[in-house]
Amino acid sequence: MRVYLFFTLFVLLFFSLHYLFYSRVIKKLLLSKRVRKVLTVFVGLNFIFTLLYVLGRYSNSIPSTLYYLFSLSIGVTLVLFLYLVLHEILNLFHKTLKPLDESKRRFIKKGADGTMLALATSYVGMATYQGMKAPIVNIVEFNQFDFSIVQISDLHIGGLIDHDFVKEAVEKINALAPDIVCITGDLIDTKLDSIEAIVLELTHIKATHGVYYILGNHEYFHEPMKIIKFIQNTSITLLLNQSVQIDALHLNIVGVTDRIGYRMNILVPDIDTAFQDCHPEYQTILLAHQPKFIEDLGKHTPQLILSGHTHGGQIWPFAHLVKLQQPYVKGLHLLPNGSHIYVNSGIGFWGPPMRLGSQAEIALII
Repeated sequence: MRVYLFFTLFVLLFFSLHYLFYSRVIKKLLLSKRVRKVLTVFVGLNFIFTLLYVLGRYSNSIPSTLYYLFSLSIGVTLVLFLYLVLHEILNLFHKTLKPLDESKRRFIKKGADGTMLALATSYVGMATYQGMKAPIVNIVEFNQFDFSIVQISDLHIGGLIDHDFVKEAVEKINALAPDIVCITGDLIDTKLDSIEAIVLELTHIKATHGVYYILGNHEYFHEPMKIIKFIQNTSITLLLNQSVQIDALHLNIVGVTDRIGYRMNILVPDIDTAFQDCHPEYQTILLAHQPKFIEDLGKHTPQLILSGHTHGGQIWPFAHLVKLQQPYVKGLHLLPNGSHIYVNSGIGFWGPPMRLGSQAEIALII
């Protein structure tokens, strides 16, 4: 029932947005009739593609090229929304030009229309180009450990994140010869049965002292207990409000479940339980998917917290919206309690295969 309700609300919201763009923007463009017709067809197709994206998200029968186009439509819809907001602001400005004669006002409006379309096209093109780029190796100089950490986050296996993508990521990680590897959630973003072989590719990661993984919020949407059982039968160490000690490094690695567990009342994070078996004289790394978890630290002061979830904002200017919900969007930060947090921008993406103002990354922390 919830699925049908969500889909109905989704259709209504996206139809309203596309129709508003047609009625408020396209119909009032002071450009040629042909341009308006092309834009009308484009917006109509984009709406259809958004529906196909939702319907095809959990299907393996759609060719990857088509699914890529359907995924792009979500990003285009975001651009339509931004365009619509800016258009309405400019429309208010245009009304202040009434003292000018009609020809001058039309000239200004026509120039603004052309500029806006050029900017929107450039925006989509640049975001799509950046989204196609392979993840970079981002060297983070932390300088408090005498060992190296590789962190990846938000792989979102499923859809466009396929076997080749994961295999190439594993090769990049292994080339760095890390002491430990941390995967900070949102690894899986579809039914596990269809991507088991892809997930198992991660077991080829070579790290001197192991690979450690925590759940993100997206795992909760795809039978989390099944995911847990599957991972526990691999060489990857899954931490569920638990800690492990690496004596050779004098290190505790603590992992908590995701904060969405509070709402779903399953796999609820428990910071005190997670820390209870820590060696008191060892340094500590906390793996917590959402940066917002720093609000739940209480008395605990790990040297480093590794998080993800935000995708670095993924597409500008949405990083500003992320800041309304998360304390940090990306990068290394010092907390008031003396701990540091590193927020990974994510190795994959969610939704549109686009990035702007952020870069997919493999973080090498030294």
